[in-house]
Amino acid sequence: MSEICWLKSRYNSGLRHNARWIKASGLKLRFCTNETQATRDKFVKKLQRLGFNISVNEVTAPAPAACRILKERNLRPHLLIHDELVPEFDQVDKANPNCVVIGDAADNFSYKNLNEAFRVLIGLENPILISLGRGRYYKETDGLKLDVGVYMKALEYACDIQAEVVGKPAKMFFQSALAEMEVEPQQAIMIGDDIVNDVGGAQQCGMKALQVRTGKYRPCDEQHPEVKADGYVNNLAEAVDIIVKQLHK
Repeated sequence: MSEICWLKSRYNSGLRHNARWIKASGLKLRFCTNETQATRDKFVKKLQRLGFNISVNEVTAPAPAACRILKERNLRPHLLIHDELVPEFDQVDKANPNCVVIGDAADNFSYKNLNEAFRVLIGLENPILISLGRGRYYKETDGLKLDVGVYMKALEYACDIQAEVVGKPAKMFFQSALAEMEVEPQQAIMIGDDIVNDVGGAQQCGMKALQVRTGKYRPCDEQHPEVKADGYVNNLAEAVDIIVKQLHK
C-alpha cells in the first residue's frame, strides 16, 4: 500500500525543496489550499516563478469545486469574491442570482458589498450561501488578516441560515482530492499549520494529520479543546524527513 504525503499550500520556507524530495521518494503529493484571491492557474504560475515544480492538476482549491456544484444544482451565484478570482466563474450563469458565493474578497469586503449579498439572500425563499472556506484568519508577510469565515458568519447570522462550506475544513473538499488521487484516507497524511481547517478537516475524513509550528500556528493550538494533531513538527522539513524515513523502514 503506497503512502501519500499531502501538503497545505503556503509559501513555507524550503517547501519547494521538500516537495522535490517527496516526489523523488515515490510519494504522491497534493497541494491543498483555501486560496481564493486568484484563479488556480495564476496561483500555480506564481509558485512556478518561485521555483516550485508544480502543475495545476496537483492543486486542490475551492473555486473549481464550487463551480461544479453550481452547475450540478443549476445555481446562479451572486459573487462576493476577490476580483482576481472572478475568471474562475466565467462559465457559470450569474443572471438573476438564486444563491451567494463568498470567498476571501479582501478589500471587496465593504459594507456596501456585504449588504448587497445580504439583500440577495434575504430576498430568496430558500437562501443558499456557499463559502469557499471557513478560516478565521491567515498570515501574510505584514501580519495576520481576517479570513472569509468571519464574513460568512455575519451573513449566516443576518439571514438565520447555515453556509455550505466548499473549502477546508469541509469533508467534501478532502474527499474530492482523495478521489482525484485514487487513494484511501488511511493512505494519506496532511501537513498544515491550521489546527482546525488542516488538521481537523483531514482527520474527519480518516486521515492522519501533522501540524507544523510555523505560519499561523500558535502554542495554544496544542491544547485545542476539540482537535488534537497526530503529531507536531517544528517545520516542514522535519515532517518530510519523518515521512520519508518511515517509507524506507
